[in-house]
Amino acid sequence: MSVPLNRALSKLGVLSRAQATEAIRAGRVTVDGRVVRDPLHSVVPERAVIQVDGARSARARWRTIAFHKPRGVVTTRRDPEGRPTIYDVLGDAARGLVPVGRLDLATSGLLLLTNDTRLADAVTDPRSGVPRIYTVTVRGRLDPALADRLTSGITDRGERLQAERVVVRKASGRETHLVVELREGRNREVRRLLAAVGHEVTRLARVSIGGVDLGGLAPGQWRELSPAEIARAFPGRRRL
Repeated sequence: MSVPLNRALSKLGVLSRAQATEAIRAGRVTVDGRVVRDPLHSVVPERAVIQVDGARSARARWRTIAFHKPRGVVTTRRDPEGRPTIYDVLGDAARGLVPVGRLDLATSGLLLLTNDTRLADAVTDPRSGVPRIYTVTVRGRLDPALADRLTSGITDRGERLQAERVVVRKASGRETHLVVELREGRNREVRRLLAAVGHEVTRLARVSIGGVDLGGLAPGQWRELSPAEIARAFPGRRRL
């Protein structure tokens, strides 16, 4: 199947799609011996001879890591405001890997990074229903009836948001501690859901995605996931 050249390099695990686009436009990439400067040039990766800086691009081995993203770190390769990025924290461990979804600046917790774009696409597709579990602290006491509203669903800015499960762990007049499970993972969904019922999120952490848990990883730490672990965590979504 033919795909754009920048995507082919990303799928091979050679460069991220953004890096591939830069390399192609700079004239560093050849296809069947010819320099190609169009990132959207169509190729069949299994048939084409693709080279970057004169070296043939063989598929890198599939890698996926679990990373505990600290608060105050952005999920991007570069930040125009100069804030630390996940790639600054991970260094060489993240070479050739892209994040599976995002966590915003103030959210900590589990982030997966991979060079298996098929796995990433499957996990982030809302239709896949992969569970994501968060621990949440909000200001004030959350009434149980409001928790029920979160699972019944709300409409925010024309978008339907809905939690799969909400568990109140502890509540006082000052704050409430919750566990929230999502199945679609829309942009800032937990914060938007709770804001819609009048509660500001003061702390938010993702503790699991599918069958992968944060476990004992401290902020900034990461671990490699084995093919067997990925197969168990995301049945039918991994190329072994």
